[in-house]
Amino acid sequence: MMETLVQHFKNVEQASIAAADLIIHYAKSAVSDKGNFTLVMAGGGTPQLTYELLGEPFRAEQMPWQQSHFFWGDERWVSATHPDSNYSMVHNTLFSKVHIPLQNIHQISTGHQSPEIGAEVYEKHLRDFFLSNPIAVADSGHDNLTFPSFDLVLLGMGTDGHTASLFPGSKLLDEKNKWVAAVTEDVGSPPIPRITLTLPVLNQAKNIIFLVAGNRKRKILDTFLHKQERQETVYPAARVKPKDRLIWIVAEKE
Repeated sequence: MMETLVQHFKNVEQASIAAADLIIHYAKSAVSDKGNFTLVMAGGGTPQLTYELLGEPFRAEQMPWQQSHFFWGDERWVSATHPDSNYSMVHNTLFSKVHIPLQNIHQISTGHQSPEIGAEVYEKHLRDFFLSNPIAVADSGHDNLTFPSFDLVLLGMGTDGHTASLFPGSKLLDEKNKWVAAVTEDVGSPPIPRITLTLPVLNQAKNIIFLVAGNRKRKILDTFLHKQERQETVYPAARVKPKDRLIWIVAEKE
């Protein structure tokens, strides 16, 4: 049964320290239990400090980089070197500062003809990786479908309640089969097409950390906690329910 924890902090710095330390905790635990650790990275501005903290010597030397594999929850349809690229942000804040085997970095490629093709390529990559590591695959319990079981997913939430690139009103919220999907509408900030993991994949994760900052997002979270079922129809983030633990790390100030 899923456990929900909410941790409040005064500012993004305190929240980021907590998030970085939790990532290290789950990494060590997963490597000890099964020999590897799978982490889904979040994009956007809020997690940048968390990644910078992971790259500092004190924490970097605690992280089992050689046994850790890094994935993305979503990606904007821009080049890998573009300032709006989620991959580029993580590379600049973290990967360029630590020693990670290149084969352990599983970025969403945007070098294809369309987001739809990019989504298909990333799903095939995930299937190849996880199906060669059966311990990391979970049975969804629906029509014998299987979905990957990430050890930890780091997510953010927008002021409209979206998470990854799953936006309010999107037909992707009802996706039952795909692991990865294209968001072909110009949505979000910046308003461009995207590629995203789907809800069935997010909900098969063992643990999820939401890292959010600001009063508007905190008020959305308050509605989740008191009117969960009603809010699922309004806010995509309210539909995220991992297998073991859901942790909200909330910074009062952005």
